[in-house]
Parts: sequence; C-alpha cells; structure tokens
Amino acid sequence: MAKLQNHTKDNPKLEQRPLKDGRISLYLEYYLGRTETPVVDEDGNPVLYTTGAMAGRPKVKITHNRKKETLPYYLIASPKTPAERQQNKEILELAKRVRYEREEELKENKHGYRLKKEEVEINYLDWMAEYHANYTKSDGNQIRRARTVFIDFLIDPKMRLLPEKVKGDMTKEEKEAIKKNNAKKVAEREKKAAGLKVKPEQLTKDLMRSFTEYLINRFTGEGAHTVYGRFKKMILAALDKDIIAKNPCRGVSIKKDNGQLKKEILSQEEVVLLANTHYEKENPDIHRAFIFCLYCGLRWCDVKDLTYVNVDYSNKLLKFEQSKTKAHSAASGVVIPLNDGLLALIGQPKDGNRNQIIFPLPSHTMCLKALRHWVARAGIEKHITRHCARHSCGTNLLSNGANIKTVASILGHSGLAHTEKYTRAVDSLKQAAIDSMPPLNI
Repeated sequence: MAKLQNHTKDNPKLEQRPLKDGRISLYLEYYLGRTETPVVDEDGNPVLYTTGAMAGRPKVKITHNRKKETLPYYLIASPKTPAERQQNKEILELAKRVRYEREEELKENKHGYRLKKEEVEINYLDWMAEYHANYTKSDGNQIRRARTVFIDFLIDPKMRLLPEKVKGDMTKEEKEAIKKNNAKKVAEREKKAAGLKVKPEQLTKDLMRSFTEYLINRFTGEGAHTVYGRFKKMILAALDKDIIAKNPCRGVSIKKDNGQLKKEILSQEEVVLLANTHYEKENPDIHRAFIFCLYCGLRWCDVKDLTYVNVDYSNKLLKFEQSKTKAHSAASGVVIPLNDGLLALIGQPKDGNRNQIIFPLPSHTMCLKALRHWVARAGIEKHITRHCARHSCGTNLLSNGANIKTVASILGHSGLAHTEKYTRAVDSLKQAAIDSMPPLNI
C-alpha cells in the first residue's frame, strides 16, 4: 500500500487504512494542538523535576490532540485494469479536494479567514464523481453510468471508440479479436478522459441537445431515456448546491413512448428451454431468481431483497413492498399467489431463520454476465436483461388469457396504463380479437 503524499503543514492530513474486503479506506486526521496537564503525587502536590535545566520546575504531561474523520471514499488495493486505476485516481482527487475544503474551514474557525469559494475552480466531472460516491439510493449504478456515458460523449461524440459487442454466434477467434480490439479502445478512451475538465458554465443548452442526440443514436429501447434521467438528476442536485447557475436541461428532453414495449420478451417455449438449460459452474441462485421473476413478474431490486418472512406457506402467498414505489404509492404492497412449483423454487429457510434472504445474489455485473451466458447456452438469440423477466411475465400472462386487471395486480401497477403496453406485444391476443368477429362469407 503506497503512502499518501502529505505536506508537512497540511492540517488535516489525508491518511489511509486497509480493510478486510481488500479496499483501502480514506480518512482525515486533524491536529488540534496540545494540552499540558500538571503531574501531581498521591497527595495532590505538584511533582518537580530534580535534575537538569528543568530542576525545581513542576512536571507536566503533554497530550497531542487529534481527531479522525472517515471519508466515504475507497481505493482498490491492487488495481489491475486501466479502468480501476482511473477510478483510484478520480477518488483520490476527490479526497484531496475534500481535505483542502476542510483545511479552509479549520482556518476560518481558527483565524477568521477563508479563501472565497469562487476562487476554487470546479471541474463538473469531479463533482459528478463526488455526488455518486455519496449517493445512497438503489439506482447508484445508473448514476455512475450516466457520468461515464457523458464522458464518452465529450471525448468521442461520433462513437468511434465504443467497443463492439461480442455476439454468441461468433467463432472463438472472432470473439478474441474483438475483445482485444475493445481493450485497446477502452485504454484509448481512459487516456483521453484522464485530463478532461468541464467548467459548470460550459454546460449549455446546445451541449445538452448534442448529448441527447448522442444518447438516442447510441442506445436502443429505454436506455437513452434512463441515462438522461439520471444525468438530469445530477444537474438538479448541482443546481441546488449552487455548482451551476441555471438548468441547461430545461426544455431539452428525450421523449419516451410509454405505450410501446421495447425490451426483448421470452416466449413461454423459451422460458421452459431456459429453465431446463444448465452448465458447469452455474450460479443456482441467479437461475432460481430469474425463473421466479419470469413466473411472478418481480423487479430484480425486489427479488434480491426477499426473505422467507415474505412467504405465507399455509396460504401459498408472497407478500412484499415494491422498492420502486414504497412510501410513494398506496399501491406499493403486492400479494402474489404461489403454486407448488414456485414454493419448491423458494425452498425452506435454514435452521428455521425466516429473516434469511431467499435468493442471495452477487453484484449487478455478475448477475448480468451470468444471465447472458445462460441465455446464449440455451441458444436464445435475444438481448435479455434482468428486467426482461418482468416484461416476459406480463406478456405471457396476457397471452394465456389472463384479465388485464389481474395482470396489473400481480405486477403491482397502480393503474392499467403501464399494463396496456403488454397487450401491444401479444400477437395472439390481436389475432384472437380479429377472429372473434363474425365470419365473412364472400
């Protein structure tokens, strides 16, 4: 672990300590001066020096006063990729800026002066990284992604450096060639991003229009709308903190067709095929969770937090609060009936502890990688993400003739507007509607 570089007069000093999970925690150590306490004997009388130049003077105990402030920033102990090294660099720069800010606050309290805030030049990209580091809500990965995509746009608006996707039908040699080329492109992108700076005043409406065009060209489905939504969230936070003077996103939007289902859907035959597909070193918890979502329509953020407390075994019911609408909607509570197959998928808690997580899942990235590998092994040539399970469930329930209100209740929709998009994806329902008309005898 490399020692951080501190100047002799820095107060506070930026320090680090290793954690058991392999990360390095950063903290500030303040020096608050020293305290001299007279040394006394058992009778309370001062103890005097008996020799040397201090002979005859009372002894004192000197205590150096320090305090520590833990920062919400962590370094990767042994970065192995350019992305990890760049992340360490960005986090360290953030921590240094915080240390500088704390030093100015200390000077203001002690001496009554402080450098004006305007004199400190703000890099909006650094501020975005700091915002993400302190962000505690469940969409933190999307916040980080919005910043990364914005940096991609700044350094390469024509998307020349975006790596190609490795498709399942390629040969091993073709995949390796693309991965090697991708690594070069990522390294080139990281190098260009390292010295990138954006002043708040450079965030103009014209820049936002160009950014939205970039997003629309880069993403399919709801990706552009999702990324821009998180980007605007950071813009509003910066506006609230006086980082920027006005909202450059006002009047610049990406329209979303809420009635059109854009994600891929797994048919009932593909659901069965996927459930019967297994491979070496598969993660059974990811399999169980995804199959459960295909049959019950849960969001991934809900299924990963389910405990056995949510299961009513006697009445065969699953009861839970949706993370997305909890405390925001009266319809956030969902009750889903279970059959014997779903109860077998859930299983029983070990040692009778009903507070255990039913599906102990790894990270977002690991789940997505495993899911894509699983889908490819099943021979399904579709771009399937975790949320596709929810859409597949809604579509297949309607395809089997379920009432739209029933499907809305299972999916936890507060109204039918969100559920109706599934009817547009069900060709069998359209065919049945046409066939229901009186026959023509021409």
